[in-house]
Amino acid sequence: MAINLSVNLNKVALLRNSRGAQNPSPRTAGVCCLDNGAYGLTLHWRHDNRHTRVDDVRMLRELTRARGVELNLEGDARTELVDLAAELKVEQFTLVPVKPGEVTSDHGWDLPRDHDVIAPIIARLKPLGIRTAIFVDPNPDMMKAVAATGADRIEIYTEPYAAAWGKPQLKAELARVKATAQAAVALGMKVNCGHDLNLRNTPLLAREVPEITEASIGHALIADALYLGLAETVRRYVRACNGEAADAPITQ
Repeated sequence: MAINLSVNLNKVALLRNSRGAQNPSPRTAGVCCLDNGAYGLTLHWRHDNRHTRVDDVRMLRELTRARGVELNLEGDARTELVDLAAELKVEQFTLVPVKPGEVTSDHGWDLPRDHDVIAPIIARLKPLGIRTAIFVDPNPDMMKAVAATGADRIEIYTEPYAAAWGKPQLKAELARVKATAQAAVALGMKVNCGHDLNLRNTPLLAREVPEITEASIGHALIADALYLGLAETVRRYVRACNGEAADAPITQ
């Protein structure tokens, strides 16, 4: 079964912010992604506004609503972010833990310890028709605690899998992802994945873990687009999410 590709546009916003104007435009990039086969768009709005800003979320929400596709809003449990998700009624809200000083997300939630942080947010968003997902490390033993929050989905943190590419531990890391996905599905949840996925490692994941419904891919995709062009890059990532052997990424 093919994985739905949700393109994370944070790096487009980061490049724009570095110049202080409006170019490149996350909206224009979003249109290109959708025109070339992306299932939806993802934004992770951090409190420091270092890439995505609140106006980007509103702008992309208008686009996805007009196109009838999914906006996946990611972020931590801060009130302003949850309020925005509720106001805009995004299709999916993915809760991602954030620690001070991190360059990018590097761990999942610790459940059941974080239950009282997560469960009230899910209880608030569910009646609004917003699908909820929880960012988790590949750990099948934690899935019962995840399900207890009421979440609709998990998003498996795939950096350990990606980091193992070409190394002896790849088989074990792939097995951890698969076992986690199977445990989640057995408990009635669906499975997303994301982090450090690229044209090289995504096809294997698509073929070996059919439980995965959706992948959020940003950094590698935007990096490859610098060389290949955004439209061609998105088309290649769509094929990779179908399990097709893709051309190796230019970026390493």
